Amino acid sequence: MLSTTDLVFRMGKRALIDRISARFEAGRLHLILGPNGAGKSTLIRLLARLLRPTAGKVLYDDRDAVSWSERELARRRAVLPQAIEVAFSLPVRELVLMGRYPHFGARPGAEDLAICDEVMRFFDVMAMADRSYGTLSGGECQRVQFARVLAQIWRPIEGATRHLFLDEPLTFLDVRHQIDFMEKVRIFAAEKDVVVVGVVHDLNLAVQFADRLLLLDQGRVLADGTPAEVLTGENLRAAFAVAPVLLTNPATGKKHLVFESGMKGR
Repeated sequence: MLSTTDLVFRMGKRALIDRISARFEAGRLHLILGPNGAGKSTLIRLLARLLRPTAGKVLYDDRDAVSWSERELARRRAVLPQAIEVAFSLPVRELVLMGRYPHFGARPGAEDLAICDEVMRFFDVMAMADRSYGTLSGGECQRVQFARVLAQIWRPIEGATRHLFLDEPLTFLDVRHQIDFMEKVRIFAAEKDVVVVGVVHDLNLAVQFADRLLLLDQGRVLADGTPAEVLTGENLRAAFAVAPVLLTNPATGKKHLVFESGMKGR
């Protein structure tokens, strides 16, 4: 399990994250929502220990995140940030294999190579294995990066929880690949030893795929719970200043949000 206690992050006098306490359980897909500037990416970076909190704690399996060594953490925690820059072009297979670096010394072993192939098949990029990363489209690059990140924590670790953090992972993907990615993340998140926390902007994808939602506004938790509990008209008006209409697909029974324009103020 992953949890935070009175988490605070300040930039100068401004609190970007203001006393957030939350729990993220294994076996569920947790998504963070909120308007621009709500603190979503800052919270993800704090959870992933890419930032150190001004106050409060982030706990991995009840152990303070600051106590883990970089190598220990790299074997248990994988992060897909918003922006990824690759300074030099590599064959796709070699880039995916970079996800295994925390697990081997000078040379990858047979297990590392097998995992590389497994994640490339999982994200449907095996056909690109020998292509230069620099020749790929934005969406293809994103799918390769998914494979690299999952390679890092693909196999269970005895007695340990694996943690996956995704900051706006759907960038560059078309609708089909957005849905495909969310379906695959949900499959991975269902593992009993995996905690997955992501940031998304598409509220309808959040309704469809998330087990739990954390809605932020101005660095604080506005709502925390199931999609039905969090995505209420009152909460959405407070966070986004828009009036939602909840529709039900008669064929599937799934809920979808539609937003009316013209609402002013909060």
